[in-house]
Amino acid sequence: MLIHVLGSGAGGGFPQWNCNCHNCSGLRKGTIKARARTQSSIAVSGDGTNWVLFNASPDVLKQFQDFPAMQPARAIRDTGMVGIILIDAQIDHTTGLLMLREGTVKREIYCTDVVKGDLTSGNPLMNILGHYCGVNHHPVPTDGTTFEIPGAANLKFTAVALKSAAPPYSPHRHDPHPGDTIGVLVEDTRNGKKLFYAPGLGEIEPHLPPLFEQADCIMVDGTFWTNTEMIDLGLMTKTARDIGHLPQSGPGGMMEVLSAYPKARRVLIHINNTNPILNEESPERRQLEATGIEVSYDGMEITL
Repeated sequence: MLIHVLGSGAGGGFPQWNCNCHNCSGLRKGTIKARARTQSSIAVSGDGTNWVLFNASPDVLKQFQDFPAMQPARAIRDTGMVGIILIDAQIDHTTGLLMLREGTVKREIYCTDVVKGDLTSGNPLMNILGHYCGVNHHPVPTDGTTFEIPGAANLKFTAVALKSAAPPYSPHRHDPHPGDTIGVLVEDTRNGKKLFYAPGLGEIEPHLPPLFEQADCIMVDGTFWTNTEMIDLGLMTKTARDIGHLPQSGPGGMMEVLSAYPKARRVLIHINNTNPILNEESPERRQLEATGIEVSYDGMEITL
């Protein structure tokens, strides 16, 4: 299995266009050692030719241009993408669908019925695409049923529901539904290697440790370092956990959780611009490295 990180940042990317926090200002001025990041998305392939896109970020055009495998150039109009799995209906994971509107071949979109509902009502992206390329929606089960994607050779997928909040525009914003957010276990059927992917993860629910134990690579939520990060900076009144992100530090944080799975490659993705781990010389980054946890970056490639 080939995993390519198209984008590793949280919503807004890094540096965020309107942010002058220590990280964003430092990157612009060259006063910290860090690299820019687009908004989170990965592509996964079982043969190196046909790719499944996880989420379609607002930066998808640049991400495709930076990844030649997405344009095999076998015809006048072509793509290496055979399907799109949407983890949720959030703006930073779905806006890129509008950038993929050209052509007459319908986009094969895999998401839960709840996400489809949000993308045909509160933010009707699927309706809009119907006037361009069109959409084939494939419901994603969250009951442990495995599914396959035609063209995605040697791969099978299993999705699980994760506790989270629906997007602000969702009709059920304050009434969370199972399927608002999912995590996905991807298995290579040739060698049995597995990836567990969950860029939004606010709680370690009972059904997650068995999936972590199976995984050869655990790529999960790296949004915030502390639970009060945004509050401390005066940027928000809610904690990381309040908005569905498990912080890395502190009791029960992501570092503590991932320390129980030393045999897996452990990688953080969806990293907010305020997170001190973006500074490669920060003490927080050194703490992560000491525990063997990696910080993803745009263009990162993993082979399982």
